[in-house]
Amino acid sequence: MKFTELDISENLLKAVTDMGFEEATEIQEKSIPLILSGEDMIGQSQTGTGKTAAFALPILEKVDPKIHKPQVIVLCPTRELAVQVCGEFNKLSKYTGIKSFPVYGGEPIYRQISALKRGVQIVIGTPGRLMDHMNRKTLKLDHIKSIILDEADEMLNMGFREDIETILKNIPTDDIQTILFSATMPKSIMDITHLYQNNPKLVKITRKELTTDTIDQRYYHVLEHHKLEVLRRLLDVYNPKLSLIFCNTKRKVDEVTELLQDSGYACDKIHGDMNQVVRLSVLGKFNKGVINILVATDVAARGLDIQNVEAVFNYDVPENEEYYVHRIGRTGRAGKKGMSFTLVSRSETRRISNIIYYIKKKIPRKKIPSIDKVNAVKINTYIDNLASTIDTSLDLGRYEHIIDKLNEKGYDASKIAAALLMSNLELKEENNKNLSYEISRKQFTTNRPHQSNRRPQGREKGMARLYLNIGKNHKVAIRDIVGAVAGESKIKGSVIGSIDMYDKYTFVEVPEKLANQVITAMNRSRIKGKNVTMELANTKRTRR
Repeated sequence: MKFTELDISENLLKAVTDMGFEEATEIQEKSIPLILSGEDMIGQSQTGTGKTAAFALPILEKVDPKIHKPQVIVLCPTRELAVQVCGEFNKLSKYTGIKSFPVYGGEPIYRQISALKRGVQIVIGTPGRLMDHMNRKTLKLDHIKSIILDEADEMLNMGFREDIETILKNIPTDDIQTILFSATMPKSIMDITHLYQNNPKLVKITRKELTTDTIDQRYYHVLEHHKLEVLRRLLDVYNPKLSLIFCNTKRKVDEVTELLQDSGYACDKIHGDMNQVVRLSVLGKFNKGVINILVATDVAARGLDIQNVEAVFNYDVPENEEYYVHRIGRTGRAGKKGMSFTLVSRSETRRISNIIYYIKKKIPRKKIPSIDKVNAVKINTYIDNLASTIDTSLDLGRYEHIIDKLNEKGYDASKIAAALLMSNLELKEENNKNLSYEISRKQFTTNRPHQSNRRPQGREKGMARLYLNIGKNHKVAIRDIVGAVAGESKIKGSVIGSIDMYDKYTFVEVPEKLANQVITAMNRSRIKGKNVTMELANTKRTRR
């Protein structure tokens, strides 16, 4: 369906045309009429399906530009996503006079207060900072007509349930349209819809393929302490113009960035400990090509507005299969070709097996490029650049007399050229290290625990270890379990300890004082339609 067939005003259609869009995506085609009619709605779709425009276009249609007060609130899990969503609203509303503004932590609140005082109709923000403004009375809720929860499942996984409910409870009018978008629908999401939505209509979009054929995926078995060496070889051999490198932790991002910079790569980083000004500066350098390698964590990279990434490197294999899909989805966009490289250590072999099963597509294992291969690529690139200089430079004569002087001293041209190459072209020597490892098929498919990175495995002091009768064979992810435990038990997700997931069961750690509360709540619940049972883990099960 073309956008002109939807009930959208000329000003919005003009902005859509400026952005180069003609046909609506499936989520847009189904959501826009529902939101325009005032219905509460649940949208279930993956990232990259056009969901932002699916709610932004009809919401902008309903906003009164003459009223210079907040009429819409959009909740996002991260500040990067809030900034990106605000950018989309501003692009779509540029002919309407409607103003949108993002509010989030990590920058001085007084700047946001000034912007809100000047008058905005749409406020996009993270739950914590929105609550700060509500408590300060700098965000007035009297004219709010619509509230949107974007990536609701991610917000619940990050422990924002109490904040979300506080915001929803404090909106003064009952006549409010509530719109919720989420990639998954755990029990905790459904609880919110039952409490705060009025007969919501469900729009569910299922992507036929989680990864596209435009992305050339591959992985390498790499000994953990050789990952940096393999990464450098891959960067040298394939030489992508723009690359994203993903690590699972902020500490690893710092380490990899520093080591790459020390090796002479134009590289910088982005993660949650950096303030917003620095992060935006790094993104600016990356988009302009000042740096061509960006190292990031999953959370920091969520919602980043970056284009033309040629290659994605998984320095660490993500523990959540969906994160793999999000990561490599940064390349191979708009019909362009992209590449993804995943470095798999011994302890990560089970994760890559889970990912292959999840995306239902074979990822070939490749051999680590040899030093000879790296050097051959460097030599060919250098020759091409040198040939271009010879063919295009008009003032080589300024330097030819230097060659003559060296000839007079008895040095022939080939020796002179070799010396210059030695000074300017750094070739590596083979170190004969075994960078890879071999693993049997049996080892590759062994039922090993699928662990979260919340805390180290093993019961900590003050924590109770609970047995749950579902595991990976039931097609649940760790995020589903966290959401269910937090939602059903009315506890914060942040207090949940380590989660060790096996094929048929899972161990979950919670504070001992909350164990009975969690067990009671979970034994009355369902996860992805399956009745669950939970009990204290006994010694026999723990050892097993």
